Amino acid sequence: MPAPTGDPTGSAPGSLPAALAELRATGRPSISFEFGPPRDDAAEAVFWQTIRVLEPLAPTFVSVTYGAGGSTRDRTVRITQQLAQTTTLTPVGHLTCVGASRSELRRVIGEYADAGVRNIMALRGDPKEGPRAPWTPHPDGLNYAVELVRLARELGSFGVGVAAFPDVHPASTDLDADARVLALKAEAGAQFAVTQFFFTPDDYFRLVDRVAALGCDIPILPGIMPVTSVKSIQRMAELSGADMPAQLIERLHAVADDPAAVRAVGVDVATELGSALLEGGAPGLHFYTMNRSTATLEVYERLGLAARV
Repeated sequence: MPAPTGDPTGSAPGSLPAALAELRATGRPSISFEFGPPRDDAAEAVFWQTIRVLEPLAPTFVSVTYGAGGSTRDRTVRITQQLAQTTTLTPVGHLTCVGASRSELRRVIGEYADAGVRNIMALRGDPKEGPRAPWTPHPDGLNYAVELVRLARELGSFGVGVAAFPDVHPASTDLDADARVLALKAEAGAQFAVTQFFFTPDDYFRLVDRVAALGCDIPILPGIMPVTSVKSIQRMAELSGADMPAQLIERLHAVADDPAAVRAVGVDVATELGSALLEGGAPGLHFYTMNRSTATLEVYERLGLAARV
């Protein structure tokens, strides 16, 4: 597969691809945290409390997503800028095609650059109605994540990440198609990928094998989510296309009336998954934190990650 134009490692200061390459060379895993967009000032206060707890762990990077349909873009961009300017963390700026013209995307990329954000997560994004709704691009915007990758690489020396899917993406025909799309994004200049959350380690390793068979060696960071609520995780899995194994459903339903027990099962499952992924050679773990630190911290400690990173 042809190499992307520009510096493939992203040699600019703060480049995440270079940091990932260094970690891989030394055998240390990347650890990263993802947060949802706070929807109001109270939720934002909780977010910053979580940041203060997790910052001492020195993660490889952190990121803050957009809300559905890009609804929290301005708040997400502002918070990402603050992370770059007021913490020791390396933030990755989320960017989606949803509801944005090319000029608006260029403006957001410029705002990230001005704030010292050197890495971008380039995503198509989901319609406001959800990931299973029909996709309609902005009339002056972009249609696919691969186009957004090219735009970001054209506008500066950014490290560019993209999404990957161990389970079939809701808009995809099959797993092989998902692998081909990821390879195309790498060819366009993407330098790392982060998966949607999933629950079966073999699904991740099969994705890595499918992508490698296409001649693509992009680092793929597996995303894991400690379950703390049966209702919310089932809803998120349904929307995202993540497959919940029958055994996991049984474990959760057996304690569904006991929130503390549900949380305990969720932490156990995330720990088991993280251990299998790291033992199998995954380059790290990407935690979907749900803006809370306790479950993520517990999994982190159980896996002995402080001694690995």
